[in-house]
Amino acid sequence: MPIVSGVQVELTQEEVGKAKQLLGRAPNDVEVGMMDIMWSEHCSYKSSRPVLKLLPTKGPRVIVGPGYDAGVVDIGDGLAVIFKVESHNHPSAIEPYNGAATGIGGIVRDILCMGARPVALLDPLRFGSMKSGHSRWLFQYVVKGIADYGNCIGVPTVAGEVEFDESFETNCLVNVVCVGVARVKDLKLAEMRKPGDILVLAGSSTGRDGIHGVTFASRTLTEMSEADRPAVQIGDPFLKKLVIEATLEAIKTGYVRGLKDLGGGGFTCASSEMAAKGKVGAELWLEKMRLRETGMTPFEMMLSESQERMLFVVNPKGLSRVLKVFEKWDLPYSVVGKVTPTHELVVTLNGKVVGHMKPEILADAPVIYRKAEKPSYVDELKRKPKPPMPRNLSDILYRLLAAPNIASKEWVYRQYDHEVGVRTMVKPGDSDAAVLRILEAPNKAIAVKADCNSRHCYFDPYNGHAGAVAEAARNVVAVGAEPLAIVDGCNFGNPEKPDVFWQFKEAVRGVADMCKALKTPCVGGNVSFYNEDDRTKKAVKPTAMVVMVGLIENLDWVTTMALKEAGDVIIAVGKTYPELGGSEYYYEIHSLEGGVAPKADGKREKASMNTVLQSIRKGHVTAAHDCSKGGLAVALALMAIKGGLGVNVDIEKIPAKKMRLDELLFSESYARFIITAREEDAKHIIKIARKNGAPAKMIGEVTKAEQYILNYKGKSIVKCSPRKMSEAWSQTIPVMMGVTCK
Repeated sequence: MPIVSGVQVELTQEEVGKAKQLLGRAPNDVEVGMMDIMWSEHCSYKSSRPVLKLLPTKGPRVIVGPGYDAGVVDIGDGLAVIFKVESHNHPSAIEPYNGAATGIGGIVRDILCMGARPVALLDPLRFGSMKSGHSRWLFQYVVKGIADYGNCIGVPTVAGEVEFDESFETNCLVNVVCVGVARVKDLKLAEMRKPGDILVLAGSSTGRDGIHGVTFASRTLTEMSEADRPAVQIGDPFLKKLVIEATLEAIKTGYVRGLKDLGGGGFTCASSEMAAKGKVGAELWLEKMRLRETGMTPFEMMLSESQERMLFVVNPKGLSRVLKVFEKWDLPYSVVGKVTPTHELVVTLNGKVVGHMKPEILADAPVIYRKAEKPSYVDELKRKPKPPMPRNLSDILYRLLAAPNIASKEWVYRQYDHEVGVRTMVKPGDSDAAVLRILEAPNKAIAVKADCNSRHCYFDPYNGHAGAVAEAARNVVAVGAEPLAIVDGCNFGNPEKPDVFWQFKEAVRGVADMCKALKTPCVGGNVSFYNEDDRTKKAVKPTAMVVMVGLIENLDWVTTMALKEAGDVIIAVGKTYPELGGSEYYYEIHSLEGGVAPKADGKREKASMNTVLQSIRKGHVTAAHDCSKGGLAVALALMAIKGGLGVNVDIEKIPAKKMRLDELLFSESYARFIITAREEDAKHIIKIARKNGAPAKMIGEVTKAEQYILNYKGKSIVKCSPRKMSEAWSQTIPVMMGVTCK
């Protein structure tokens, strides 16, 4: 790594030359430190920016798209939903408790600085095998960090996702999502626009914790990464609660013209990005900054990523009113600068200039155009032969329900307060997506879900990630919501490797194409590269977490997955194909990593989703669940477990191509739902499906009997007990985590 002005930087020699060219001189230590963090992969997106342009970002409901702290979509009645996804992978891999907790702290601030109240959290996570003690340790303390922080600030964690795979052994993925609600008229942007406005830094004091956090996140983990532990920030959720309430009240004064949180890149990032967006300059007075530690240098002050800090741009006419709000909430603050018309960012300490450059130099880093090359493994996986057909399919179903990626995640969400705030309408685990009541508008709710099948995405990054968008959409449809928009959290290995960058390009292309097909624009996101173990050279499976928000305009439409009444008709919507590559069945039962992964098709998805959504809104559907991990047999089993009822199904009636029985039961083909309806409504659903061009058939009925029965040609090929299925499904994770099960 080059040394510039006595500072070791992550910049390349070419970037050092570019920095000197832009400044017209050699940068000093403060300036090179500022450029080092702002030109890091984590802050600048220098590798991903050219590819991310593929994503559709506009739509009739989009108010704010990518480029700001969070995306904003219109939900009518003068209201907006604000949401964002971020990763905190590297810090969590080194220090799981604080890494995950500060991830929550950061994502909450992203919503807050748009002028919105945070109302819900989600946590899509990835860990290594549950057989690994290291993975269980990461899992335990990541969940605890999220729980302790979220519970303390009073924001419910309402949904999430957990997968386990050996590729995440060293590099766990900790993605966090926050959702907020605001009136459109109260929205704020992270911009400085009016020269003379005053800059106020409110919240925690500044310390040395978190320095170089973004550069740490922009390189692979090595055996020496433990030395980077000081780069992991320390959160304070009790102070964050004060920050939330004081910020929202300060905005109501009408004198806050812009605000931004101090997360990755600290004061450097917040000040330079706000000035660059407003095309103005700023003076920063470091002697005014409240410090937690003595002897801190300007370099450390500008790079610190101490948590719980917000930068406010305040109209000087109302400065005293805003400061009184902070005093009311006992929130520490300091006046640290002012907006200028000079288009220059000037950093001073006791009147002496310690840094001086145009903010655009920091906010608009040079782009790198990476080489992409398809890896050979993709075609090799497809050529692997099919495993033999098992004799006992009932036993296979029990084993799949107990597989970590399918088993109940109650061990996780029971640690979270998911009902604080009185918005949560459906408890975690009871439906395909979280449903949140919009208190500001009667009879209106939103649905939100995070999805990605990392194994599918490894086999076929394009179709796997297109499928992630589709699955997230199906999940919000299954609760009665119209899909509106997504944000995406991209997690990949080292982008300097052509095979990894190919995975990334294909992933974004898949997300983009499905978003266009479903008319769900991408309004924001995050890219996390270098999720790779430098020792083993093993990268994580490509994983772009897709977070979908949907709108429910009548609370009567809210639908859950549990079977409701004996005698209800079971309907399969969508066609099944022999696509088991990346399936839980191949991996868990046959220890096979091979085969053809599911193909995504926007037309098929729209046909199935329109059928289910229209049927729900006409009052025909009693339960709904999409088919995903474990296939149709597992989807039916989970509905039976949740409802405490049985099923009797003729699998010959399932819309499908000709295939083996195990393929029919456990294929993870996309664009499929299982829904139930009263007998008098079932025929109406079939007519709706026919009109939409979706394959749909009545395949059986819900029963009172304590039996889960799947028939083929008059014989019961699967005969299981819902009670035993529930035991298999519910005990895996508690047992592996050392929790006694009843």
